Amino acid sequence: MKSVAKHVKDCIAAVGELPELEVTLLEAVGCILTENVVAPWDLPVSDSAACDGYAVRTKDVRDAHPESPVTLSVVEDIRAGDINPVALLAGNAARISSGAPLPQGADAVLALDYTDGGIAKVQIKSSPRVGENIRRQAEDVAKGEPLVRAGTRIGSRQVALLAGAGRERVLVRPRPRVVVISIGDELVEPGRSPKPGQVFDANGHALATAASDLGADVFRVSAVSDQRGELRAMVENQLVRADLIITTGGLSRSESDTVQEVLAPLGEVEFDQVAMWPGRVLGVGHVGDGIPIFCLPGDPVAAQVSFAVFVHPALRAMAGWSAKYRPTLRARVDRSWYSPRGRREFVRVRLEGSPSAGYVARVQGGPHQLLLSALGRSNALAVVPENVTNVNEEDELVCILLDD
Repeated sequence: MKSVAKHVKDCIAAVGELPELEVTLLEAVGCILTENVVAPWDLPVSDSAACDGYAVRTKDVRDAHPESPVTLSVVEDIRAGDINPVALLAGNAARISSGAPLPQGADAVLALDYTDGGIAKVQIKSSPRVGENIRRQAEDVAKGEPLVRAGTRIGSRQVALLAGAGRERVLVRPRPRVVVISIGDELVEPGRSPKPGQVFDANGHALATAASDLGADVFRVSAVSDQRGELRAMVENQLVRADLIITTGGLSRSESDTVQEVLAPLGEVEFDQVAMWPGRVLGVGHVGDGIPIFCLPGDPVAAQVSFAVFVHPALRAMAGWSAKYRPTLRARVDRSWYSPRGRREFVRVRLEGSPSAGYVARVQGGPHQLLLSALGRSNALAVVPENVTNVNEEDELVCILLDD
């Protein structure tokens, strides 16, 4: 029987990192940067006003005071985006907007609050210091300085910095394109009226959501029959748009479950009994022109556990993340139970507590019951090692966090 650790290793090895791709800043959001980006321009590109007010020469207004204001002639109204504003001569000022380029000769910007707001002439009621309310050229970033380092996940703050410094495109690990295929003659779409023997396709929607939560571009196809020809055609049709295919269901030993038989001529996929609960038979390999494929159980709880344990780190590896695994913490369980010998058990729990007081893992449902309601209430998986059969109340277990 294959160990959980070995199957995790095989899943990560099957995918590898996606080739880097040059994309626009909006396309890069959520992706991992693969280059060290340096500033192509100074930021700001020139001296500019840090507030609305008047650009002045400090030596013209050194004696200004609220009781004895200095009057200057307003020779220009400079707005953000203006190019080559006039030079200030003695006795002159320029009304200026925040972000507008500083006129030559000005060495301070006086905020509107310290003036009368005049249009042709302005009364200056305070004496600014040299450099007041001025953003100097390259004050934020100088041309050639590092902006964002490789390995950084691109978010809104990084986009603001990159765009503000004039960068339009960057090199990243792109979002993995994931195709999710639910398999089973018994499956129907949610919203329809099921007939006896039919079940709603929970896995297609849940696994697509889980992959999307990790930043993947997901293509969920409608549930496909176990019929060999239909299933093979569906898999072959998805190869052109997939960096990874995830199937769920069709792995039992009954004659109606045909996944192993269908995939055999399409590539090399290894199916193993994995020493875990919930879940047992899992598949990993490649189909078509080397497209990775993961085959997960059909039970919705087992499928979600398998995704968290095996698919999560593989998708992170594809996207270039250094932290591939979900975070963990230790918690005391609130009940006792028997755990299957020789299998790593993943029990659905809800964690309560704090770092200072410690955490309690409250088991949701029975440890061996595969209940969607219990999974929905859970925020972690308590991990029982393979060599432990009796879990006692107050025992401390490692718990895999399910909520980000």
